[in-house]
Amino acid sequence: MKKTPEDIRQLEEKIVALRQRKNNSEKTAEGEFERASKIGLRIGVELLSAVVVGAAVGYLVDELFSTRPWGLVVFLFFGGAAGILNVYRLAQKEDKAKIEEQ
Repeated sequence: MKKTPEDIRQLEEKIVALRQRKNNSEKTAEGEFERASKIGLRIGVELLSAVVVGAAVGYLVDELFSTRPWGLVVFLFFGGAAGILNVYRLAQKEDKAKIEEQ
């Protein structure tokens, strides 16, 4: 039995479809728990780093202008607000990515 070009084309289409299915299954193999863990860790790092940077800037302002403890207090709040804003942006980005995934 001789293979015709139509048979070969159909076989190639099946191969491509199987490869796509395999790639899709590898993407979802990460699992919801691992993805949520990564996002949770990133949220914690975003919040903590923003607060630490705010506190450091506040401390420097206090040392430069002798306004102890007001610079630290003010910039600590600014750091917290920046951290919350970063987490909000991350949540929006993840929500958008999840919608596009479906």
